[in-house]
Amino acid sequence: MAVGSIEAAKCLSVVASNVAVRMPEVSQDVWELVIAEIPELRGDGIIVNTLRASVEENIATLLHGFENDMPLGNVEGPAAALDYARRLAQRNVSISSLVRSYRLGHCRFLQWCLDELRRQGPDEEVCAATAGLMLELSFGYIDRVSERVIEVYQLERDRWLQGQTAVRAIRVQEILAEKHVDAESAESALDYRIRQHHHVGLILWLPRRPLGGEGLARLDRLTSRIAAELHCCADPLFAAREETLAWAWLPFASPRDLSWSALASVIEDGDPMARAAVGDFEPGVEGFRRTHRQAVRAQELAMAAGPGARVTAYAQVAPIALMCTNMDDTRAWVWSVLGALAVDDEHCARLRETLQTFLATGCSYTATASQQILHKNTVQYRIRKAEETLGRPLQERRRDLEMALLAVQYLGPSFLRTNPS
Repeated sequence: MAVGSIEAAKCLSVVASNVAVRMPEVSQDVWELVIAEIPELRGDGIIVNTLRASVEENIATLLHGFENDMPLGNVEGPAAALDYARRLAQRNVSISSLVRSYRLGHCRFLQWCLDELRRQGPDEEVCAATAGLMLELSFGYIDRVSERVIEVYQLERDRWLQGQTAVRAIRVQEILAEKHVDAESAESALDYRIRQHHHVGLILWLPRRPLGGEGLARLDRLTSRIAAELHCCADPLFAAREETLAWAWLPFASPRDLSWSALASVIEDGDPMARAAVGDFEPGVEGFRRTHRQAVRAQELAMAAGPGARVTAYAQVAPIALMCTNMDDTRAWVWSVLGALAVDDEHCARLRETLQTFLATGCSYTATASQQILHKNTVQYRIRKAEETLGRPLQERRRDLEMALLAVQYLGPSFLRTNPS
């Protein structure tokens, strides 16, 4: 160890020793700051007391490391800190509050240590080296402990969700099975107003199990974010099904226009892996069941489509979702409608895309050219070629044609023929 490093270690040891004498005051100050700045941590006596114990143990560990020149990068985290993370997970306090409490606490703790360093009055070189060592050790410790408590939080959140939803799942299954259900009792058990609300059913899943086993916690956070962004009238109902699968219901006071693109954006921005199937607005107990069935149909379509879209809304795909109860027959029907246009190659793909837009715009060449950013002559050429490929006028079986193109849009290559060439 260089001479400067030795002096810095000695100086830091003195600083830590002097701060340790005032441990109760330091811990109280840090604890009060965290409570004041993070409203989510107030009002629950167990959380408040667990936070106090976590603050005390973290500060004691840091000061002990400073005083004895001990490496802190491999510390797993004090028992009270891990217990604090578990308690927050059990009470649905956000993980952001957990992480923020460490940032705030670390900052205030360093202020105490730096104030003491200034009181010691070492020369400028030793002071700078001591401050640098203090920051290196403390940031290494906070980084390590933060990772550990986040891991503990996520595991506990999944475990807690699975336990909490055991009774809830039975109630939900009874309602969905249309058994005789005491609505008042069910609402009390679920903490969700089934009779009064209009519901939008969700099925949320992750294509693969994430590292760390935090799948349910992620889906739970995503459900809460969706409900907040869509201004639901109450908390959503979340029911865990498997480690990477959950059912949910969003409550609304009345039916209203819901932007499916906005919903898709919330889900896509909220989790990089999550996929969702969404039912339509439905009222009351029967609506609770119906919107879930719609979400199930939308999920079946999403799974059949390969990677498909991240979000599949029943309102947008209902005809195709209902058709896909028999995939083989639906595929054969699509081929019969599209004929040679059902080939999986770039040429047919361009013709299908332009034709679908053309039909959706009321057979307007101008509107199609605008939407596809094409010259009007190009649109006219493609429509003519599509009609030639079909071997019949577009107005013949037009509705079937629109439906078949929609099926290919959502189900992709699985509903197309391989290019014979």
